[in-house]
Amino acid sequence: MHVEDSKLKGVKLITPRRFGDHRGFFAEVYNRHAYVQAGIMATFVQDNHSLSTQVDTVRGLHFQAPPYGQDKLVRCGRGAIFDVAVDIRCGSPTYGQWVGYELSAENGRQLFIPTGFAHGFATLLPDSEIIYKCSDYYAPTSEGALRWNDPEINIDWPLKGTPILSEKDAEAPLLADLDTPFSWEPTV
Repeated sequence: MHVEDSKLKGVKLITPRRFGDHRGFFAEVYNRHAYVQAGIMATFVQDNHSLSTQVDTVRGLHFQAPPYGQDKLVRCGRGAIFDVAVDIRCGSPTYGQWVGYELSAENGRQLFIPTGFAHGFATLLPDSEIIYKCSDYYAPTSEGALRWNDPEINIDWPLKGTPILSEKDAEAPLLADLDTPFSWEPTV
C-alpha cells in the first residue's frame, strides 16, 4: 500500500495494492498491522455503508464530539466521490483549512480522517457507494456539522449542477459560529 500525508497533519491518502487479471482484481483494503506501520493507530469498531443515487449529492460536513470522536477510513466501493476533510482543532495552524481527493471504485484510494476533522463528500457519478470504518460508535447526542459551502472554508467542490442536500446539512452552522470541541495537540 502507498500512504501519502496531506497538508493537514494526520489526514492520509492511502492507495492499497491491487492485483488484477482477466477476471478483475483483488485488493486487501484493510490490514491492522500494515496500517499501524503506516502510523494509523485507530481501532475501528463500526463499518458504515451509504448509497447516493444522484450526481452532486453532498453529505457533510460532519463530526462527532468527544468523548465519541471518530477516526474514519473512507473508500468508494462503486462510482466516485470527492471526499473532504476540514481541520476543526482549536489552536491548529491549519484550522479551517481543507483537503479533498477523488475516491472511486476505479482508483481504489482511501482517505484516513482522524478525530478533530469534519468530513463530507460530493458524488461525481450516479449510484456511488461509500464504505467507511469508524473508531467509535454512532452517538447522536454528540454529532455536529458545518455548512458544506461555508465561504470561510471555501471548499472547491467539483459540482456539475445544483447540490442535493439534506435539510440538516443545508442549515448547518458556519465555522465562525462553531465552538469546537477539539484541541490541537502539537507533537514534538
